[in-house]
Amino acid sequence: MSDSPAVEADSAGLPDFRRMPVPEAIRWLTEHGEPADPRTDVDTASLVRRFPHLADVETEDRRVDGPHGPVPIRSFRDATATPTGRALVWVHGGAFIGGNLDMPESNWVARELAARGIPVVSVDYAKCLGDVHFPVPSDDVIAAWRFVADAAADLAGVAPESLVLGGASAGGALAAGAVTRLRDAGDPLPAGLVLVYPVLHPNWTEGSESIDPASPTSQLTLNYAGSEAALADPHAFAGLGDGHGFPPTSIVVCERDELRPSGERFAATLTTAGVDVRLHVETGAEHGHLDHPGDAGALRTLKTVEDWILER
Repeated sequence: MSDSPAVEADSAGLPDFRRMPVPEAIRWLTEHGEPADPRTDVDTASLVRRFPHLADVETEDRRVDGPHGPVPIRSFRDATATPTGRALVWVHGGAFIGGNLDMPESNWVARELAARGIPVVSVDYAKCLGDVHFPVPSDDVIAAWRFVADAAADLAGVAPESLVLGGASAGGALAAGAVTRLRDAGDPLPAGLVLVYPVLHPNWTEGSESIDPASPTSQLTLNYAGSEAALADPHAFAGLGDGHGFPPTSIVVCERDELRPSGERFAATLTTAGVDVRLHVETGAEHGHLDHPGDAGALRTLKTVEDWILER
């Protein structure tokens, strides 16, 4: 779940989603769609003014054919940056019910890494609103990953085996779930997996299987899963699996984040499975800090992600 600033109630009738009951928020988003970010300094033009080193990053929007319809992706490349030989396929968060390619957790993160010589393809996916549940958003991420892998030279200037997959929060769930599905299908895996404050278990706050249907996080989990069977499916929640066969993995958790146990438990699972895993705790940071351009913790996390990718 991304931690964007709350949308305060205003004259247009936009609600503060942080204070709405989860079922009510889902109904509102299903009916009205996601409102624009109220911040005035996170659009691309503002980001370039604030961070001039992003000025040379070029983007291209495409739509990938997925089993449930078109999947939007956006590629980010900087021709002036020194190529690193690695590229990232990146999946934003949003509690499975929100988020888009323009949010800073997608747009700013991708621009920053592209400016450092790591081309990025950012992936959107169907939100779990109305009758949409797992595996629909997972299918979208799988479709995007396979498309990018097939077109890696064109989209990112690298070979398919140099692609890393990653995601934040709910996007971390989808990225890790995609690796589980690819592994079980016998398909080629990413060169690495990077997860930032990820959702990896049905109970995010305990890193466990058991949920409390009365809690907001469990309500979001149930809404994503869509069925009791999916709550036990490691394709939906990779933390439920034993981690065998995973590629090298970096997990960044935040010191002040109720989701921290999920990332830490999965790191332990991967270690037991013999996977090369690195766990990094971002001191003082809160969940969703990558959605706040220029935040000190976000900049440190980006450096951690950059350094780890370059080691692959």
